[in-house]
Amino acid sequence: MAANTKKLSINDYNTIIRLWADAGLKHKPKGRDSRESMKKEMQLDGVCYFGYYENDALIGVGLANYDGRRGWINRIAVHPDYRGRGIGGALISECEKFLKSKGAVVLSALIEDINEPSMTCFEKAGFSCEKEWLYFCKRESSDA
Repeated sequence: MAANTKKLSINDYNTIIRLWADAGLKHKPKGRDSRESMKKEMQLDGVCYFGYYENDALIGVGLANYDGRRGWINRIAVHPDYRGRGIGGALISECEKFLKSKGAVVLSALIEDINEPSMTCFEKAGFSCEKEWLYFCKRESSDA
């Protein structure tokens, strides 16, 4: 793991949520991003939240999730004051290492079409946009 990154735990919950808000990342505190949901997720073998620190301040977060076949990199967020310094790329790299160690041979990311900074970051990390795919989902609630 890079010197500035570490695995996050549920003890970092409030700091993660604050960083997501500062970075403009949508979160669903009553559903998938509730303390209870994130705690369960963090305990799974195929999941790892990474934090990027400068001094003692959390300035970046990334989530790696291995589903048994494919590796997913999600929730990459960098504090606006620190963007453009390669932090997003460092988080992607840590997520990739984790996912490959679990057996993933295909790495994927879902990015909203309005999120240009994330698209640029993933392209710099060697990912390509496969525009012929459409994402379908079924949610139990708007917070899921």
